[in-house]
Amino acid sequence: MKNLSTCAIGFFAGILLAAGLRAQAQSADISPKPVLDIMQRVADWQLAHPSKHQPTDWTQGAGDAGFMALAGISGDAKYRDAMRAMGEANEWKLGPRQYHADDQCVGQSYAELYLLYREPKMIAPMRERFDFILAHPPASDSLDFSQKDHGQKLWSWCDSLFMGPPAWVRLSAATGDPRYQDFAVKEWWRTTDYLYDPNEHLYFRDSTYFKKTEANGKKVFWGRGNGWVMGGLVRVLQYLPMNHPDRPRFEQLFKDMAAKILTCQQPDGLWSASLLDPESYPLKETSGSGFYTYALAWGVNQGLLDRAQFEPAVRKAWAALVGCVDADGKLTHVQPIGADPKKFAEDSTEVYGVGAFLLAGSEVYRMAVLENTKATQLKISNPANLWRENETIEIPFKAEQLAFLDEHKFTVVDGLSSKILVSQKCVKPSSAHSHSATLLFQVDLAPNEAKTFYILDASALAAVPPPIVKTFARYVPERYDDFAWESDRIAHRTYGQALIKAEHTISSGPDVWIKRDRGLIVDTMYATKHYHEDNGEFMDDYRVGSSRGDGGLGIWDGKKLHTSSNYRNWKLITTGPIRSEFELTYDAWDAGNGRMISETKRYSIDAGSWLTKAESTFSSDDKAPLTIGVGLAERACPTNREEFFARDQAEGWMTYWQPEDQPKGTTAVAILLPKGLVQEFTNDNPDMPDRVKHANVPQPTHEGYPPIRTQLAITQAEAGRPFTYYFGACWDRSGDFTNHVQWEDYVKRFAERRDQPLQVTVGN
Repeated sequence: MKNLSTCAIGFFAGILLAAGLRAQAQSADISPKPVLDIMQRVADWQLAHPSKHQPTDWTQGAGDAGFMALAGISGDAKYRDAMRAMGEANEWKLGPRQYHADDQCVGQSYAELYLLYREPKMIAPMRERFDFILAHPPASDSLDFSQKDHGQKLWSWCDSLFMGPPAWVRLSAATGDPRYQDFAVKEWWRTTDYLYDPNEHLYFRDSTYFKKTEANGKKVFWGRGNGWVMGGLVRVLQYLPMNHPDRPRFEQLFKDMAAKILTCQQPDGLWSASLLDPESYPLKETSGSGFYTYALAWGVNQGLLDRAQFEPAVRKAWAALVGCVDADGKLTHVQPIGADPKKFAEDSTEVYGVGAFLLAGSEVYRMAVLENTKATQLKISNPANLWRENETIEIPFKAEQLAFLDEHKFTVVDGLSSKILVSQKCVKPSSAHSHSATLLFQVDLAPNEAKTFYILDASALAAVPPPIVKTFARYVPERYDDFAWESDRIAHRTYGQALIKAEHTISSGPDVWIKRDRGLIVDTMYATKHYHEDNGEFMDDYRVGSSRGDGGLGIWDGKKLHTSSNYRNWKLITTGPIRSEFELTYDAWDAGNGRMISETKRYSIDAGSWLTKAESTFSSDDKAPLTIGVGLAERACPTNREEFFARDQAEGWMTYWQPEDQPKGTTAVAILLPKGLVQEFTNDNPDMPDRVKHANVPQPTHEGYPPIRTQLAITQAEAGRPFTYYFGACWDRSGDFTNHVQWEDYVKRFAERRDQPLQVTVGN
């Protein structure tokens, strides 16, 4: 094992060479393609025969959980699209009962969709509901099921542990707010202390079963109910932080239950409706069996369960489940809701049974993949006491390994589920005669948490899920040689030589385009040419003119900022889905005293980021250090409009919450320089009195107030060596930042992430 920072893993591709070797499967019983094919056939049947239950019902929530698992491994986007359409149709609302766990189940898929798309609307109603519950806990804490409301404002029946807790821990993962997972953990153990039999390692369905016995005199432990619990355990452990103090206790409960469940498997590979009296319940039952298969396969894949002991049971169970699928894809032998478990039709099906089948298939698929290829393990560690989301991991490859990369496509697998993560290979020039490459993917990590991921040759998979593209960059010849780029959060453009001829505009300062949702807008903006109209979704309300705009720079002589003209040449390095990167070159300009400076600038933006990384390399015959100023355009400001500047010289950042011009909302901008290198903050017109700034402010027309000067962060750079900094912007109408303090906090956190990079440990 070797501990490496994300920027120093040059030898990693050598380890990945082993990932292309295919291991002989232990058995012909399962392989990735047949498993995925049968999952998709069952899912297609369900899509063609939608359940008649209410769309936010627990039955649908369990089915949706299975569809989300399938979406994470299928090469067909229709399953992911179907789940998004479900959320949109539901308006992202939970079921109608304020406290009831059954009505929280659908929230699991909302949160997982949010983690794919990062659209706040997807979790907003769930967050509002859960915040209400936290603020207004039930008056009674009794779980007695014989009381009037069965204690169902709490989790008083065992299958509620599948419905509620996984939604709560997923909301914590989506928001970084630990209150939700803390609630789930507390209530899980409250229910467990009440319903769990530590001698049998099984859960009573509810308190009314405490004294009931089966025909053979044994206690009554509902097969499907304990299946819900086992599934719930898996789905809590998938999103509970790896360093959570209760995680070992959950894992021990899982192992204890798994050992018991293994003894209850029937000769046909399935599990009975009654775990301790199978002879009284002879019918096949696939929904409970699906959850057991899911849980046991997950436990084997995680190394929590002994492979030699449990994998044969998983293979046997999966074969039995597949045997219950009709030729057209209908899953049969699903016990209906409330039906007599001793008597129901063999062809009975339900959407929750399909959900259990798909969940089981996702882990059997993972088992098959990992048995057929050698994967390289990565442990990603967060050394900081802060929440990390959308953090990009870079795995560098050496130049001599590029030919190998051209022949193989690598992919990244989540460590705690079967999900195939979006990844991107980025090849870029290191110099005129050499190139380098990195494999990119993104992670979320709780404070001080470490997670495991796997890199493997994509040929081991039956399919690779189509990526959700979240960044974009391109040259725009149809608009005066603009170069535009964007993430799913913000968009920018900068100006080419043609604009000088067309409009006499000379500026190398970046422009800002604001947007409300997470979609990509650059092509739409240029196609419609409605740049400055407020359509409520996106627009250009930022005036650059000849200023430094948002994050432009120049050479500072102590009194004047000497700046370049518009860019001359461009080179696109990569575009989407995770990162877009490109390079611009600028003609030499006089930086004062006759010293000529030219610049090559490399911009990159990552998914989930409001900030663009800028890497400037200056060329000059004079090798003396350069004093540079990185700036933000300051606006003319009426006295009745608020604006806020914030600066931190030690951390190197400055933010500007601009005055609102017309009722279009507020645009905020920021720059972030290397820690400890800002010599001072100043501006290029320090003698301007406030009365001038606030006097005779022109009315804005089609875009924002004009710039009147540039606020600068002054630092040093060396000719021939890259100087790296960040700049970015936000819009208060996107819903992410509604005031200047929130924007400042984001930039502060970004600086903390810069100062405490994630650590990567490579090993098998």
